Amino acid sequence: MRFAFLQEPPFCFTDASGRVSGCDTRLASQICQMLELEDLSPIETEFAELLPGVANGRWDMTTGLFISDERRRLVDFTRPIWSLPDGLMVAKDDPLGLKGYRSLARHPSAILAVISDQIQHQTALHNGVPPERIRTFATQAEAAEAVAMGTVQAYASVAMAHRGYIARRPGVRLDVVDVPASEKEPAAGAFALARRNAALRQRIDQCLSDLLGSPWHRKMTSEYGFSDDDVDRLL
Repeated sequence: MRFAFLQEPPFCFTDASGRVSGCDTRLASQICQMLELEDLSPIETEFAELLPGVANGRWDMTTGLFISDERRRLVDFTRPIWSLPDGLMVAKDDPLGLKGYRSLARHPSAILAVISDQIQHQTALHNGVPPERIRTFATQAEAAEAVAMGTVQAYASVAMAHRGYIARRPGVRLDVVDVPASEKEPAAGAFALARRNAALRQRIDQCLSDLLGSPWHRKMTSEYGFSDDDVDRLL
């Protein structure tokens, strides 16, 4: 199973030993064992390449992605593997006191970072952030560095991803603001597969039905900061 991933803890990341870990990676590996497939073969890429790569056969499955009608035109999705809220990564002791997308939109000089092709770009626009005050980056690390350097005032992504990034960097002067549900409800993410792989998707969905919410799944995801409430949104 060729598995495309990003450096985006807690979902996927390369640990100190050089091994690819994270909650999405471990879930995908467990599925491979259940299906008696060969070992998971992780392939690192950038976000913008995830869907084109699975559509044209460079890999078989991607790390979890938010599900959207636009993306469904390119790929198939498994059943959801997480459902999570957005968050803004900001500087520690954020001088703007940001509370979400709309409070950022009200600050005329505030710049927002997003990752190319991620759904948070459209969410920000929907909540009134002017397009000229949105900067696009290729990777989580680049966007986070822009916040740390003060070239942008916030970076929008999944709140859990922000916390995963900060947790792996003790001493970094960054913080996370949870986006209120009035601006964006928690949204579902799933593994993406090529549309020609309907049989594989059905087999993976059966594995997920057995795994999600199980004691193994709850223990595994808790190691990456997920609560029982996070898991229960899937059930």
